Amino acid sequence: MAFEIVRYTDAWEEKWDRFVMQSAFNGTFLQTRHFLNYHPQGRFTDASLLFLQGSQIAAVIPACEVSENGKRCFYSHKGSTFGGFVIDKAKYNISSLETLFETFEKYIIQEGYHEAFIKNTSDVFSEGSNELLDYYFYKNGYTVIDELSFYIDCSRTGDDILSSWSSGRRRDYKYALKNDLLFRRLEGDDELASFYDILVSNLARHNARPVHTLDELREFRDSRLQDIVDFFGVFHHGELIAGTMLFYFRKNVLHTQYLAQKAEYASLFTMNYLNYNLIRLAKEKGFSKFSFGISTEERGKILNTGLAVFKEGFGTQFCNNRSYDKQFVLPCSGSC
Repeated sequence: MAFEIVRYTDAWEEKWDRFVMQSAFNGTFLQTRHFLNYHPQGRFTDASLLFLQGSQIAAVIPACEVSENGKRCFYSHKGSTFGGFVIDKAKYNISSLETLFETFEKYIIQEGYHEAFIKNTSDVFSEGSNELLDYYFYKNGYTVIDELSFYIDCSRTGDDILSSWSSGRRRDYKYALKNDLLFRRLEGDDELASFYDILVSNLARHNARPVHTLDELREFRDSRLQDIVDFFGVFHHGELIAGTMLFYFRKNVLHTQYLAQKAEYASLFTMNYLNYNLIRLAKEKGFSKFSFGISTEERGKILNTGLAVFKEGFGTQFCNNRSYDKQFVLPCSGSC
């Protein structure tokens, strides 16, 4: 059955979000309009699409339009880690994907896009494997971009969390236990602001800034993502010295969006202590996976080896956050 492509408007918001969270095999809150709409109007030129069969949504793509050097790019929404094709469980099959890609590429050419850049949902955050979808990107001539990510399979981690750690990580954690550290949830605006200051300081050493503002973090916590976002920290004699922002992906994945510590307390091995307690928290809350996120830069071309080896020491497994890129040759208009 053919697909009809419809541009997203706010009239679709409720149905879009219900589809992403209830019907799609690879949908997460990151692709809902409820999440994406935290970005102020005008930050992005929205180009999101719905693929309909009759009155039913079969797939969506949260996207924006990016222009550079006179060329237009259809780009997975820059306000989210994952965009890409979010597909109905019942439509994740060969015949549907054949038609889906054919319909999508015809639309891209008709609308005058020179390029399409698609950020898939990682397998770690999907209900099933993305391999069929990955194959169709390959089959249709897309270039693959891989970013190396790290996660822990909580179902394979026993009560002795340290048993899967490297000897160095175990030694550092046991040393941390001697340093009068306390792990707990951050409470109130003052503690959130203290964590944000630590985060800004950490990223400034790499000439970077947080993706989110402090006001956005407050909004996530208090209203927009109040059941999805959480903040925890490590305290030393009452002072916050390290912390993290967590995303709860249903009961599937507990993901660390930010990890930061005060540099002057690194000798206390606060990050080992923090990560131990986060893994324990994930297991206690029944999450199947604990995600550390990526350790790569510049679309995967540069591996932060020190950070990667540090994460590897916690007994992590590897996965790829995969994106796809394709250039399109548009038909001539007028004289060529």
